[in-house]
Amino acid sequence: MLVAFSVSPLGGESDSVGEAVAEAVRVVRESGLPCETNAMFTLVEGDWDEVMAVVKRATEVVQQRAPRVSLVLKADVRPGHTGQLTAKRERVERHLTE
Repeated sequence: MLVAFSVSPLGGESDSVGEAVAEAVRVVRESGLPCETNAMFTLVEGDWDEVMAVVKRATEVVQQRAPRVSLVLKADVRPGHTGQLTAKRERVERHLTE
């Protein structure tokens, strides 16, 4: 499965969410699963249980810093397919060069 998610603290004392988000991204990167982070989401690829466990841990890290947490998640559940983190982008790029 491929998951795009965003987790952010709400209601804390600071206007900046960067530090808390960085801690969540650290959890994802330390998981060893294929991942990438962009300006809006962190993408992570793996099987259902391992990906959801990483999302849960990332959310819990942010929750330690704020009384409330926002989590946005989008998933592409496609059993039997791996490497989609890059393959999807490559297919689009191939169409753009045709």
